[in-house]
Amino acid sequence: MTMEQWPEGPAADPVAARGRYVSDMRASRRALREVVRADLPAAHFGLGIVLVASAVAGLFASPIAGALVAGSFAALFLVALVVMLLRGIRGLDAGRRAYLFSFGWANWV
Repeated sequence: MTMEQWPEGPAADPVAARGRYVSDMRASRRALREVVRADLPAAHFGLGIVLVASAVAGLFASPIAGALVAGSFAALFLVALVVMLLRGIRGLDAGRRAYLFSFGWANWV
């Protein structure tokens, strides 16, 4: 059976280890938030992509297909807005967060 090697040696301090773990997790989560952060210009671009895609689908496939594309994103926005309101976020902030969630994916296009 192998023993885990601690940076402090065999007499490791559990409080110091927990402190290192918590600080490392905070740094990791902060870096992840920076990577997946969406901003309003990207969300506007995402909305534009959805509008163009629904127009193209409406012209080349059928008007029902265009309505399905636009309606699915509208439903996603409404569900996100309801979730924000249930979490206690009110007013324009709830709408902005739902908008960023629904259309902020354009950062990765």
